[in-house]
Amino acid sequence: MKANDSLRTIGDRRWVDHSRMSDPGSHAARIAELPADVGALNRVVQGLLIHSDWLDAYGVDAHQLRANSRTTLPVADRLADVLEADARTLQAPRLPRQRSAGTCRDFTLMVTSFLRCKGVPARLRCGFASYLGEGWEDHWVCEFWHEPAQAWRLSDAQIDEAMGAKLGIGFGPANVPRTLFMTAGEAWLDCRAGRSDPDRFGHGEVRGAWFLRLNVFRDHFALNGAETSAWDDWRTAPQAKRLVSDDQLDFLDRLAAKPEVERTEVRPDWLD
Repeated sequence: MKANDSLRTIGDRRWVDHSRMSDPGSHAARIAELPADVGALNRVVQGLLIHSDWLDAYGVDAHQLRANSRTTLPVADRLADVLEADARTLQAPRLPRQRSAGTCRDFTLMVTSFLRCKGVPARLRCGFASYLGEGWEDHWVCEFWHEPAQAWRLSDAQIDEAMGAKLGIGFGPANVPRTLFMTAGEAWLDCRAGRSDPDRFGHGEVRGAWFLRLNVFRDHFALNGAETSAWDDWRTAPQAKRLVSDDQLDFLDRLAAKPEVERTEVRPDWLD
């Protein structure tokens, strides 16, 4: 696919140019050696990363891993961590215990970076997946421009064979069905229209309209090149601040409907 052809169609360079977080820095030459196929890139990422919440599925004890933070790292730093432990080509899958531990956003950020390096418009989407357990679980996936279909598709680089078998997933992770992943804005508007129950959306036991609001902002920021933000510090929010006031609803409705609009700086209210 030619990036210029895609950009004429979608009309925006934001998702082919690197952000601070997706820029691979000195590792660009290694990425140039990788295939351009999304499924193949997913498999490369799976051979480099391991999800910190899924260690048991790979028979890995946390003490076997190098010290890593749950904080999402810039791709340049994440690849430096991988290559410091094992300098082989990125296409060489590491043993699970030798991979760099991260979360769904690290998987998504890395495959997004690889696609951008190939000239493919790609972006992180924050939302909710129905295939990770009961209800709709907080999750991040890559949305990339599929030139043959002239449409955006979803790719979940986290779902490898082991995780797919454990979850009973029957779809290809390089083309996640839209019925199984809702962006934060889609979920918010679905709940506002009464089609869905807000309490089915969240992270673990933290559920409801407040968490939907949180992800609406995180998705909006990610589409504007801020894949991490102060909204990621949601665990520190006191219970008294975990609410949505009526005077916020119209603004949230507009942002949910068009999350790609120019970035609006909104500070988390629990930091005031």
